[in-house]
Amino acid sequence: MLSAAVAGGVFASPPPASILAAVLHLHDAGASGVLLIVKNYTGDRLNFGLAAEQARNRGVSVAMVIVADDCAFERPGKAGRRGLCGTVFVHKLAGALAEEGYPLDKIVAKVTEVLKGIGTLGVSLSPCSVPGCLPSFQLPPGDMELGLGIHGEPGIQRSKVACADQVVNTMIDHMTNPSSQSHLLLNSGDSVVLCVNNLGALSCLEMAVVTRAALSTLEARGVVVARVMSGSFMTSLEMAGVSLSLMRVDPEVLRLFDAKTSAPAWPNLSSVCVSSRQYTVEPPALRTWAQGGPLSPVMRSALQRISSALLDRQEELNALDRASGDGDCGNTHAQAARAIQEWLCIHVVPGCPGQLLSVLAGLVQEKMGGSSGGVGDNNAAELGAESTRDLRARAGRASYIAAERVTLPDPGAVAVAAILRAVLESLEEQS
Repeated sequence: MLSAAVAGGVFASPPPASILAAVLHLHDAGASGVLLIVKNYTGDRLNFGLAAEQARNRGVSVAMVIVADDCAFERPGKAGRRGLCGTVFVHKLAGALAEEGYPLDKIVAKVTEVLKGIGTLGVSLSPCSVPGCLPSFQLPPGDMELGLGIHGEPGIQRSKVACADQVVNTMIDHMTNPSSQSHLLLNSGDSVVLCVNNLGALSCLEMAVVTRAALSTLEARGVVVARVMSGSFMTSLEMAGVSLSLMRVDPEVLRLFDAKTSAPAWPNLSSVCVSSRQYTVEPPALRTWAQGGPLSPVMRSALQRISSALLDRQEELNALDRASGDGDCGNTHAQAARAIQEWLCIHVVPGCPGQLLSVLAGLVQEKMGGSSGGVGDNNAAELGAESTRDLRARAGRASYIAAERVTLPDPGAVAVAAILRAVLESLEEQS
């Protein structure tokens, strides 16, 4: 990939003298030519351009490629589209061509052609701050910013936070909108490399969610995702955001992209096409009984009341769990409650209690997760749940916490007490 990188101040282009020093160092080391890969910002173009002229005056063969992959602005101003994370694609392709011995002019021609099929768009839930300075812009909680740059500048559109699928769909719609002068031409059947880039502060989990949403959105549009990169490739300090970069590829470009490199931050990607691969396997279908009976209405009523009770107490159970665990007990039981509600919508409750319990056991094992889904809870009433304040945990996450700090009742026991209370109230109502 790169033979050298020249750093400036935070969010500032490096001075021409530093750039010239890097160029001359490579020339003195035996490089037959030097390619400057520059993102399209005024300061970068000015300073790298000056350094290139100074190097040519010293007899060095120098060329410059400007990366302008930003898809945010429908009508870019005089400065044109900004250079964003698509620059990383150019680093990889130009490096592979140089390694194969291509002359400088051929490398410039090839990456210039590929640049026409590269587009990037970012979205963020927060601004960033240059060390020692205030945030670059204000973003109220619950809002997100679309079309940001990488130097902390705000975007082109602000909206309420939505789920990953909606956000990614909005981003790709904007990137490929033919009415925009900076759109990326993308048709069904095209092959692309996708880069999901962490702008600085997203977790691995959030990145995985966005990556899966991007794959699904592109595949739904008939686009073949040949390769996918997900990680931190071009960050903006601590910005809690992500950018999507797409590069149209043919077999030759893909060959260059797959070329091995010793660059330590380059991901060890599979050379197998990502699209059409199966990511998940559905569990076997639960056995159900369509035969109802006299007890079916009673048991349906009890299940409905149980589900409502667990959903109503979701936050209470989470709060209890935070004192001794990871704070998700309420969420886990809510998953079971929603699964039961969905099952009730499309199934007849079997008349045999044993058959119903068998169905419910399979349902919570599949949908509930956590230890509650696998082993169930075994306290029988509110008093039993309350007495768990004084028990010493011998297993689970609470066993790692000092006993004197665990003073609240066990959330699983509280959940079971709520379930039994719901069953009792349902039976009393029927009688």
